[in-house]
Amino acid sequence: MERSHRSSGGAGSEQLQRIFDVIGSLAGLILLSPLLLILVVAIVMFDGRPVLYQATRVGRGGRLFSLYKFRTMNPNADLRGGGITVRDDVRITRVGAILRRFKLDEFPQLLNVAKGDMSLVGPRPEDPRYVALYTPEQRNVLRVRPGITSLASLKFKDESELLRGADWEEKYIGEIMPGKLAMEAEYIQHRTVLKDVKIIVRTLGGVIQCRSG
Repeated sequence: MERSHRSSGGAGSEQLQRIFDVIGSLAGLILLSPLLLILVVAIVMFDGRPVLYQATRVGRGGRLFSLYKFRTMNPNADLRGGGITVRDDVRITRVGAILRRFKLDEFPQLLNVAKGDMSLVGPRPEDPRYVALYTPEQRNVLRVRPGITSLASLKFKDESELLRGADWEEKYIGEIMPGKLAMEAEYIQHRTVLKDVKIIVRTLGGVIQCRSG
């Protein structure tokens, strides 16, 4: 009976989380619609089409999905470099540099949240080729939906600055990725809606601070 009670509580918590995500994503899309329109026009005017970039990422249970972002790189950038942006990446466009600085390129992921691919808060979705390197323990982060923001993404917000030099991928696989996954696993163990709200507030505060800076 005790085991059944825990399972029921987990399902209820997950339903509450999903309601929070749906309301939050739809409210965000509505409130941000004027800004989103401005960003679309700016990208088309200065960088051309397409406006959106769809990246293949690994979601809950190992399922692949298309992650939406405003395009910040030249077309076919994936064919001319790695799946991770490094410091002084020449593939980044003029408008893209601004979008990345203020994290505005992430806004279309609210569509992923509304669709159920992602949550507002959760482990950041990873490229399949790096997920293939996860240990069985690290794959536990795939038990939940990936998120737009997380404690790990806040700590490693300047990840591209850390990835410099010819050995950037070795540094990412050997140091940064394990550190992020350890934080994500800890978050999953103690996740609550209240903690998610606090992470969202911290994320918005970081964006505002970046803009004022």
